[in-house]
Amino acid sequence: MNKEKLYGKTLSELQELCANHNLPGFTAKQLTQWLYQKEIASIDEMTNISLKNREVLAQHYEVGLSAPLKVQESADGTKKYLFTARGGNYIETAMIPDKDRKTVCVSSQVGCKMGCLFCMTGRQGFQSNLSAGEILNQYRSISEWSSITNLVYMGMGEPLDNLSEVLKSLEILTADWGYALSPKRITVSTIGIIPGMKTFLEKSNCHLAVSMHTPFDNERKTLMPIEQVYPIKEVLQHLKDFDFGLQRRVSFEYIMFKDVNDTPAHVKELTRLLSGIRCRLNLIRFHPIPDSPLLGSDDATIIKFKDALNKKGILTTLRASRGQDIFAACGLLSTKELVKRQDGDY
Repeated sequence: MNKEKLYGKTLSELQELCANHNLPGFTAKQLTQWLYQKEIASIDEMTNISLKNREVLAQHYEVGLSAPLKVQESADGTKKYLFTARGGNYIETAMIPDKDRKTVCVSSQVGCKMGCLFCMTGRQGFQSNLSAGEILNQYRSISEWSSITNLVYMGMGEPLDNLSEVLKSLEILTADWGYALSPKRITVSTIGIIPGMKTFLEKSNCHLAVSMHTPFDNERKTLMPIEQVYPIKEVLQHLKDFDFGLQRRVSFEYIMFKDVNDTPAHVKELTRLLSGIRCRLNLIRFHPIPDSPLLGSDDATIIKFKDALNKKGILTTLRASRGQDIFAACGLLSTKELVKRQDGDY
């Protein structure tokens, strides 16, 4: 019998679970302590819950943590973890060390339905949403988990296309009864799904990152089909109308494509569009994926582009490239594993 997983349930869900099994109300809080504040692998280890009640829980549930299938380590210290997912698929998680920071980049879906031209994950198509537990397992089940300082939802999938499970996972990460992490240490990325973005901003205090990649509508439609549904100008207007306060940040992700989005005209339009938004623009080198018509801008062009934007008053940084020798770009490693499975290498 497949047992239901406890890991990934919120306090309110555990309270309902306890009520359904006639367990004392305080058992729910005990469960959160075991699941999120201590290192256990089984219900038997929950020693402050009576043996009788542990037997009731074990009859129907399991903790539900799962180890990665494999890990690859880059020369720069970046690690890429591969986890199995439902349906014989795979998801990827990256751990990126940088001085006194360790950032884990988690996936929120198996595959993706958004079809961005530059994204390897999109070529897999959409397979399924990850549960809150499957999202959090990518954090909890890597060897560095206790020393992780930051989390970013920038792995496989579109987080706001799996909004309810993403919000549950954020609640567990930031609640006092959960991992008690500061929302300032967590960033959720989106390509600009406006309804989900508005709900996320209202229900979470975590940072937001928007994948922009060009300020021009016609170019963005080619790179990112979502532009036809939620134009970047409408996304920006909603962000201008939202009060982020002093502690919360919005950033924009901008992959640099040679002769596509790296011209002075793009600097001028970005300056116009981002005026009035307290934000950061993160430039990202593009490392070509198989059979892609896109090439990455050269470093001289990227630096010139960055300097021009900073002179215009747009805080612009260049993200360091990490883990290229271990397929660290999203979707490359999992696609490789899928191909191996289909070719009968497993």
